[in-house]
Amino acid sequence: QVQLVESGGGLVQPGGSLRLSCAASGIIFSINAMGWYRQAPGKERELVAAISRTGTTKYADSVKGRFAISRDNAKNTVYLQMNSLKPEDTAVYYCNSMGWLTNTPLGSWGQGTQVTVSS
Repeated sequence: QVQLVESGGGLVQPGGSLRLSCAASGIIFSINAMGWYRQAPGKERELVAAISRTGTTKYADSVKGRFAISRDNAKNTVYLQMNSLKPEDTAVYYCNSMGWLTNTPLGSWGQGTQVTVSS
């Protein structure tokens, strides 16, 4: 059974930084593309960053230059370093395995981690 556990969220002031972690189990982590998604109140869930099994990355335009995704296959963990945070980054953040070409999430969702950017 696939399990995804996100952590690292919190309350941060605009311009601040956070590092999110997602520990995966029940999947062959190293062969899966992984993505970070977010869902703000009243909005649909969107992909913000993704990393292929070989380490290629892609980002939503709204976070390019501010967010960085990385993975540690030995730890079955994917990270999201978020810098220069803005109030519009406020959302619940989730990770998931995904189809690289379609951006479609492939597994069940974890509980997510709340990120709140506010002064």
